[in-house]
Amino acid sequence: MLKTTIIGATGYTGAELAVMVTKHPELKLSGLYVSANSVDAGKSISSLYPKLVGQVEMEISPLVDVDAVAKESDVIFLATAHEVSHDLAQSFLDKGCQVFDLSGAFRVKQNGFYKKYYGFKHKYVGLLDNSAYGLAEWNQEAIKGAQLVAVPGCYPTASQLAIKPLVESGLLDTSQWPVINATSGVSGAGRKATLTNSFCEVSLQAYNIFAHRHQPEIASHLGCEVIFNPHLGNFKRGILATITMKLAANTTEEQIAKAFQNAYQNTPAVRLTGDELPRIQNVEFTPFCDIGWKVQGEHIVVVSAIDNLLKGASSQAMQCLNIHYGFSELTALL
Repeated sequence: MLKTTIIGATGYTGAELAVMVTKHPELKLSGLYVSANSVDAGKSISSLYPKLVGQVEMEISPLVDVDAVAKESDVIFLATAHEVSHDLAQSFLDKGCQVFDLSGAFRVKQNGFYKKYYGFKHKYVGLLDNSAYGLAEWNQEAIKGAQLVAVPGCYPTASQLAIKPLVESGLLDTSQWPVINATSGVSGAGRKATLTNSFCEVSLQAYNIFAHRHQPEIASHLGCEVIFNPHLGNFKRGILATITMKLAANTTEEQIAKAFQNAYQNTPAVRLTGDELPRIQNVEFTPFCDIGWKVQGEHIVVVSAIDNLLKGASSQAMQCLNIHYGFSELTALL
């Protein structure tokens, strides 16, 4: 069995991963870690998440000796802040660990990107070049071969899965940039309460227009520019992305349906709903992305729905692990 460690275990995605690792027949949960100064160190994860009582009772440890943790681990999940993953990944890789990073630290190979959008200069250009982008349905061969997998976040996953089949099939007129209007639940902001994600303060609102770090990530991996309008909704979990695009001349509805079917007919985590548009309640607490669409004239509106903590984070990370090691893709996810 693969000894599997979670760094950043007390966040929402870390807790979800702990359950998945425990359920996985080929993995053994070898450690749950937080930063050395975290107030959660020394507590049981089930005391922080009572729903885990009887499922995961492991104590959370402070991360004080990276080398010692690496020696006891085959697989590392980094459910940590971007700059923390940036600093930790190389150490675990040097010790031969397989690393799945849920932060944005290794997702984009673009000069100046990290300084502009994340506030730090990237020191590991070699890792950027050798990492695999973990969009599970589209990058399986790279995921199989990479020691470091950079797992996409929730907005990029929901957006790219909806757009990519049309881009790859040449069915879009990209001179008119796709417009992504996506709304996330407040859990996307993390577990720590602030005025911006408190239920008493949140009203449906757009934010970071023309300035969100996920716009260049989406554009980079799609190979076309997009307009990305993120919104925060006053609900716990899930993302709904509604995307308006201009079709290439003479594109038929049959071609569109075929493009989606060809892209996802053998991908168990994507469900096509056709003209019955997706809803968050159909995907929350599941590893699925539901995609539907409507066509009128020269435009198409594609709607995708995911659980931001699962397909947008932890279950996609586990899906990448399953792909990497040749396990059934949805092992431990259903």
